[in-house]
Amino acid sequence: MFFWYDPTYWLLIPGLILALYAQIRVSSAFHKWQQEMSCTGLTGAQIARQILDANGAGDVRIEPVAGSLTDHYDPRDGVLRLSSEVYGSRSIAALGVAAHEAGHAIQDAQAYAPLRIRSMLVPLANIGSNAAVPLFLLGLIFSWQPLVKIGILCFSLAVLFYLVTLPVEFNASRRAVGVLSSGYLPENEVRGVKAVLSAAALTYVAAALQALLQLLRLILIAGRRDRD
Repeated sequence: MFFWYDPTYWLLIPGLILALYAQIRVSSAFHKWQQEMSCTGLTGAQIARQILDANGAGDVRIEPVAGSLTDHYDPRDGVLRLSSEVYGSRSIAALGVAAHEAGHAIQDAQAYAPLRIRSMLVPLANIGSNAAVPLFLLGLIFSWQPLVKIGILCFSLAVLFYLVTLPVEFNASRRAVGVLSSGYLPENEVRGVKAVLSAAALTYVAAALQALLQLLRLILIAGRRDRD
């Protein structure tokens, strides 16, 4: 039953639908506000630099990185990396993304607890996500329940990472909107930033939902096999 038709696959559909909707919203919002240039004349890298310097994170370096929407803050090296469409762009979308990533650097500088917890979870989540399914399947194949439970436990670490990511990302977006609203951008441009960041936040919600539903699916499969 598990290898051919498994009714628990239906559990994953809401997460897949939300993920698809989130990606469409992100692409639409970013494309729309990427066409609108900010009246400040600042690039993503420039506004990130100003925000970092004004909020106790002046030692953070800013570097360009290849790819589309590959922007991220690396707490290990203290580097904020911005994609080419953000680093040198003066669009409202670019300024919003740059301010959001600067928010992560400020979280790090201020020892924001959820960010620290997420950083500690990264290696455990990587191990858990890679080992969970093989262990789970081996446990089912050999009818060894302890191995099934270990697989579920491993996947739970990945789910925990996704859940902790939510407050980290929401907080970074609130910081970005708050800073940009405090004199950097006019109100109409802040609306564009909110649209872009709200759409991006939905992708994290979708990822967390997908992970939770997959965990529930594994638990249901394990319970059914245990009864059999």
